[in-house]
Amino acid sequence: MLLAGVSSLRYFTPGVCLVSAAAFLGLGFAPAQGQSPRPWLDPALLAAAKAEGELTVYSSTNEQEGLPLFRIFEEATGIKFHYIRGNDASLLSRVAIETRANQPSFDIIHISNAHKMPLRMLAQFNPSEGGHIFPQARDPNRRWYGVYTVYNTPAYNTQRVSAADVPKSFQEFARHKEWAGKVALEGTDLEWLKGILQHFGEEKGTALVREIVANLNPVLTDGRLAMARAVGAGEYLFALNNFVNLSLNVKLAGGPIEIFPLEPVALFFAQVAVNARAPHPNAARLAANFMLSQECQLFYTKFGRLPTRNDVPTNPSGIVDLVTQKPVVPTVFDPDEEKRLRQKFDALFRQR
Repeated sequence: MLLAGVSSLRYFTPGVCLVSAAAFLGLGFAPAQGQSPRPWLDPALLAAAKAEGELTVYSSTNEQEGLPLFRIFEEATGIKFHYIRGNDASLLSRVAIETRANQPSFDIIHISNAHKMPLRMLAQFNPSEGGHIFPQARDPNRRWYGVYTVYNTPAYNTQRVSAADVPKSFQEFARHKEWAGKVALEGTDLEWLKGILQHFGEEKGTALVREIVANLNPVLTDGRLAMARAVGAGEYLFALNNFVNLSLNVKLAGGPIEIFPLEPVALFFAQVAVNARAPHPNAARLAANFMLSQECQLFYTKFGRLPTRNDVPTNPSGIVDLVTQKPVVPTVFDPDEEKRLRQKFDALFRQR
């Protein structure tokens, strides 16, 4: 039985446009001279993975990206896959229930919170492609690796707000009382709160957030991609904060939206991890290696996602240089810190 909010989808889901490996190669992926066309495809691991025959992926990445991506993996390996999509909370809840029932069913999990999972649930592994990603995107315990980089910035609707009126700081943002009720924030955005408190200090950061809440009356939304689309559609003037890649996703689709980095820029990684009790352990390791490859990360840039590899250009170009002009604050936190931040977020935004 599936949990509420989690859908089970296979690679042949109707209505989803799938990109073949050949078509993807035609979109610009080409190996370096003398390099194997697919260096992630280890022959010995491939043979063992093919004997297992299938793979189950739990992912918070939307189906429009995740399904064609794993179709490339399937065409390259012959390994069928099952793609189960949900938000981080629902997938972690599902994993916890399956673990208590002694019924592990996923092989790899691709979410932003793999680092919060108990260590015993995640296998230690050393993917060959892991050496090509940023050092800070590699778990020192070798249990998760960053697939793409998630920077956080505000965004605005370019048809409803002039670039000249965009605030230069969160302090300035908070003074625009005329924008009250026209600014959105995702209702579980603990990363932004963590970044503010970590950068400004607990006392000053809390005071700043209180001023923002009092003057801007942010609307709490459900889902960051939906919020980015709502800003692009003009339902809100601003996103107080959102994932840069999601704002870019709407922009690349033609939406009138732009990011504007403010100090600080919160940072974390969308991670891939292997189930310590994976039903298909070799297919899992092969798939994880694929997700760290140049081929996979180049595919993701079509949707505005930012790579964890230096050999993959961003789309649009120069976006990382723009974002990192402001101080960047890594925001990885453990379950105890998450509980504290959630209580503080609710007290600031909901209990008023």
